[in-house]
Amino acid sequence: MQTVLGSIMLWMSFHVQVFLDNAADHIYTLTVIFTLLVVIAATQDIAVDGWSLTLLSRENISYASTCQTVGLTTGWLMSFTVFLALNSEAFSARWGTPILTLGTYLRFWSIVCFGVTLWLICVQKERKEILSEEETNITSVYKTIWTISQLKSVRSFIAIHLTSKVGFAVHDAATSLKMVEKGLGKEDFAAAVLFDFPIQVLGGYFIARWSRGDRPLRPWMLAFGPRLLFTLLAAIVLWRFPAPPITTGFFVFIVLFRSLGEMASTTQFVCIGSFHARISDPVIGGTYITLLNTVSNLGSTWPRFFVLRAIDYFSIATCQVGDNSTSLTANGSECVSEQGRDLCSTAGGQCVIERDGYYTTTGICLALGLFFLLAYILPTARKLQALPLTKWRVAI
Repeated sequence: MQTVLGSIMLWMSFHVQVFLDNAADHIYTLTVIFTLLVVIAATQDIAVDGWSLTLLSRENISYASTCQTVGLTTGWLMSFTVFLALNSEAFSARWGTPILTLGTYLRFWSIVCFGVTLWLICVQKERKEILSEEETNITSVYKTIWTISQLKSVRSFIAIHLTSKVGFAVHDAATSLKMVEKGLGKEDFAAAVLFDFPIQVLGGYFIARWSRGDRPLRPWMLAFGPRLLFTLLAAIVLWRFPAPPITTGFFVFIVLFRSLGEMASTTQFVCIGSFHARISDPVIGGTYITLLNTVSNLGSTWPRFFVLRAIDYFSIATCQVGDNSTSLTANGSECVSEQGRDLCSTAGGQCVIERDGYYTTTGICLALGLFFLLAYILPTARKLQALPLTKWRVAI
């Protein structure tokens, strides 16, 4: 899978500028490429999930989530944050770095991908697994997934995953976009993320050690308070956001604010990943842990659609043209959408936000998140972490 990923990236590096310059003419090609990349990366991810359960010893299995945190944080940072910074003319002028093109960046990481793959093939030794034909049959695998999903403990855990991230869904989905919209430069935002990186990597290690005891979900539950608090504080920061240009003092505040918020997020990510590795049966490790990780990811993604729609729904904006600020006859809410803003700009007007739906949606999500937390998530999580491993196992 990694070899195919590297090959696609290498091919794209020689054609990406054409795609960028004429994206509308290559929409079908781009769709096929990105679909392939996602499917191949997901397949590779499943293999790595299963491998982590047999690669590490049983007493060190909690560090699987630490490895994942370090890897994902590094990949998240290097895949686009670093590129956005090094590709920005403003960042280049401010920090004296050369401007990096997307083609060159893709070419570099395709070579790294090939190098890592060669190292895995030639150097890394794996324990041979003896599998029967029934264990490798696709039908039996899906039957196993269905059997796992019928366990009472797993069903309760799935319900937790699907409701646990509602409270800070607005913060995760829209706060960064709102900061850029308020005047925080993309290059400044990229620099802020760069400062987050060492904090998250070091934090991931110590959090994994914290989650190794008899109550592995305790740090995860304790982190809910800070995450909900930072969601509220983010709305206050955006409400009082200063007009650009951003001062050095406020930029330092944004960096510290983001770092503390990301630490709470990293705490939950590492702890829940550690718990997944702890309860997953190594016999069907790839299937089991991928099911849990998929549901966890779904809990992050399903609220985003509703959050972004709700922000637009509760927002009121009018298009004002001329010095007399005469509003256009079109519905004011149309100035919230991309099409409405384009129409307003074409007419020579300016969109004026009278009510930002971000704050209303934040309040609704905080109320729902607090309700789910107190009514279901905390009491259920305490019961689940006290269950013996036999309650998480299925007969193969």
